[in-house]
Amino acid sequence: MTEQTDTLPALHLPAVQLRVPTHEDAFVWHRLFDDPEVMEFFGGSSAELSMYEELTARQRRHDAELGYCLWTLLDPAGEPIGFTGAQPWTRSWGPVGEIEIGWRLARGAWGKGYATAAAEATVERLRAAGVPSVVAMVVAGNERSIAVTRRLGMELAESFTTPPLVPGVETSRRTAHCFRLTL
Repeated sequence: MTEQTDTLPALHLPAVQLRVPTHEDAFVWHRLFDDPEVMEFFGGSSAELSMYEELTARQRRHDAELGYCLWTLLDPAGEPIGFTGAQPWTRSWGPVGEIEIGWRLARGAWGKGYATAAAEATVERLRAAGVPSVVAMVVAGNERSIAVTRRLGMELAESFTTPPLVPGVETSRRTAHCFRLTL
């Protein structure tokens, strides 16, 4: 007799691949995320290319030093569709010192199970790397990402008020939920 621990229905998730981001992926991420819908919960507009160049370089360092990073997410055909993975939370607010799991996908990849499949693969890689727990910071209202945290078995741990997205504009503050998962 086997014990059932998962009460969620089985999902048929697509096959995905995760790879350490290359320098060229900075250009790919910039193009994939240059969409107001994709960036709705990240300030609403695309970041400059230089930010993605720095981000992909930092992820290569994280992978070399920590054994995990925000990996480039590839669909079953091997085409980049976003990123998923984990990195240390380095901001001065929120879950300081913890490891955050996250994902961002191009609009055309939404609703196909890629985020969940990639997040599950990330969780397995983090377990193998000996990471004891992860958090996911999700802005209130981002129901798609909240659904992914639930599929992973994460639980809402606490909520934070973010610093203003626009410096000096208090109305640009948001509520961010911190979901937690023990690995």
